[in-house]
Amino acid sequence: MGVLAKETTQLESIIGVKAVTEDVITATQMHRLTVTLNRRDPMPKLGDPVPWGWHSIFFPRLMPTNKLSADGMAAEFEDAPDSPLPRRMFAGNDLKFYEPLRIGDAAKKEIFVKSVTPKEGRTGNLIFVTYGVQITGPRGLVMEDGQNIVFREDPPAGSTTTPPPGELAKTEAPWTRTLTLDEIMLFRFSAVTWNPHRIHYDRDYVTKVEKYPDLVVHGPFTAVLLLELVREHWPDKAMQMSGFSMRAKAPLYAGRPITLRGEPSADGKACKLWAADEHGILAMEINATFR
Repeated sequence: MGVLAKETTQLESIIGVKAVTEDVITATQMHRLTVTLNRRDPMPKLGDPVPWGWHSIFFPRLMPTNKLSADGMAAEFEDAPDSPLPRRMFAGNDLKFYEPLRIGDAAKKEIFVKSVTPKEGRTGNLIFVTYGVQITGPRGLVMEDGQNIVFREDPPAGSTTTPPPGELAKTEAPWTRTLTLDEIMLFRFSAVTWNPHRIHYDRDYVTKVEKYPDLVVHGPFTAVLLLELVREHWPDKAMQMSGFSMRAKAPLYAGRPITLRGEPSADGKACKLWAADEHGILAMEINATFR
């Protein structure tokens, strides 16, 4: 626990310190995610809005390769302490949307540590870190986010990384889609978001070192796929989204069927979205609100 206390203190020492990244919102970058999703949309034009939830394809963390850790990742921003524990899991978001990014915008992203909470889990020590994110553009505030990451210890020798028995997802919904993501789609999403985390593309690493059964689907990728249900079934409401709360419940893997479901509210002001694995276990849930 001494190391855990030390690493927690290091992160706590930079709570509130902001790191700033600037980017230009380009049609090419947006189109890269479009084709990754197998959409047939034309190339975006100057002034077109970026769909809500697609902000992760901009503002990449451009860390030098020699600063990356064994899992391919690095600190969330320059001069921050290294990852407090060697493994990480994406846990969720709490987003508020204001004014969309548009093609051609010069925009700015600020990220800072909001809170640090050490805990002891069934497989060892954990550190829960919430990062605050603010994105602004030429028309003002674009979005705010509370992004939750869990850092954990290496799994014990000879063990496998398996979650506890999860809850079964609801199977009745007006919106349903089933698909299987292969390693090419995961690699392309890693590329378009500039995400070097090896659990998404390096099968030897993820199965032999982190002990997962196969390549892990990115949490933000699952969220984007769920939001596609809104764009498909509720197209007039998609850009009226005022925010969403997302929680990752269980991992999803490449090569295995994923079922996406959505249920809009009768008043048109909210929507529930969720994803289930091939066994029907709830993997992710989103509660979205609309203006």
